Amino acid sequence: MFAPAAASAGAGAVFALPLHVGAVRVGVLDLYRARPGGLDGDQLADGLLLADIACALVLDAVQHERPHPDGRRPEPASLAYPQVHQATGMVTVQLGVSAAVALVRLRAYAYAHDRRLHDVATDVVARRLRFHPKPDGDRGGR
Repeated sequence: MFAPAAASAGAGAVFALPLHVGAVRVGVLDLYRARPGGLDGDQLADGLLLADIACALVLDAVQHERPHPDGRRPEPASLAYPQVHQATGMVTVQLGVSAAVALVRLRAYAYAHDRRLHDVATDVVARRLRFHPKPDGDRGGR
């Protein structure tokens, strides 16, 4: 049912790109194009970059919508804190990933452990928390 409806709406091609942080799948980014055919290498790379950005935005939005257990308001924009910048740089080196991926990993860790991003970043900068690449090649945090 979907394919005929999509074609009648003008979609010549549909692409589904995963939104994930390490092995954790957050969702899917669906892209539509009027022209039929696949994506070339540059287009796929651009699409995957957009998926990474969308994933970071989704995680950021979820974190800002959740009230904290102690009743505090959700934290302001995560990049307002210098510790977040410093921790992002440290995780970049620890995992050998880009700054964008490192920030997504920090946000995912904070969300998964029900902590504020600022607090996780403070622990990274103080060297109480370190992210390690996993032996299977996944560069997630622990």
